[in-house]
Amino acid sequence: MGRMRVLVVDGHRIFAEALATALAAEPDVDVGAAGSAAAAERALERAVAEHRPYDVVLVDVDLGAAPPPARAQAAPAGPRLTPALPQQRPAPVQLTPPQEARPLSDGIALVARVRRTHPELRAVLLAAADDPQRAARALQAGANGWVARGSSLGALMTVVRGVRRDETHLPPALLTGVVRELTSARRDRSESERLVAALTPREEEVLRCMVAGLGRQAVAERLFLSPHTVRTHMQNVLGKLGVHSTLAAVAVARRAGIAPSEPPVPVPPPTVAAVPGPGAG
Repeated sequence: MGRMRVLVVDGHRIFAEALATALAAEPDVDVGAAGSAAAAERALERAVAEHRPYDVVLVDVDLGAAPPPARAQAAPAGPRLTPALPQQRPAPVQLTPPQEARPLSDGIALVARVRRTHPELRAVLLAAADDPQRAARALQAGANGWVARGSSLGALMTVVRGVRRDETHLPPALLTGVVRELTSARRDRSESERLVAALTPREEEVLRCMVAGLGRQAVAERLFLSPHTVRTHMQNVLGKLGVHSTLAAVAVARRAGIAPSEPPVPVPPPTVAAVPGPGAG
């Protein structure tokens, strides 16, 4: 299949560059590294513009993680002398990021974006721990593989070469959990579709407006109804969907694949042709 271009995306720059260096030792692999989602998207766009697109992107599932804030300690009353501390040797560099970090915007969101804009690109998530729920989310976002950060380089390359051939790779220990999560998601969607199917056409129109974020007055204006009638329709929608809030109704609609209401397209006024008066011509 010729040479392969791989982009490593990890917020821990040392880890990203170390992994890129290791992958570059493979005779048929060209590698780039990016330290953030924005840098990765720029690198992908630049590669396409140069007619050298990447084949596979390796993304840290916790991309964008931030360590928990340090606890503030109350200062002791009165003056205090700080004793001189003995000089300590610097701690060794840690390539694997700390486990307690919590992602602010994870790598799955990046995978979803780049798979939409670069459909030929294959994506593999690098994870510190096996998590069936996140792995299922990753597959739904368009990921092709999930690899533990502690895997050997040989195992990682097996996955990278496999996803390039359009294979999907998951650790065996994750398979049962991921299948369960995907089945549950499909069951939730089927139940949501059943609930939405019980709505009248007018109630479904109102639900679409709710999905679009419109309030009662805006719905009334869009559907040419009175606010009181819209209120009645909204109450009926909540009751038939078995929920107690607009937000919950929107969540059911989303799971059922209900699209938001679009504003009507303005119709231009008809053009009136000039009628020549008597004696014209």
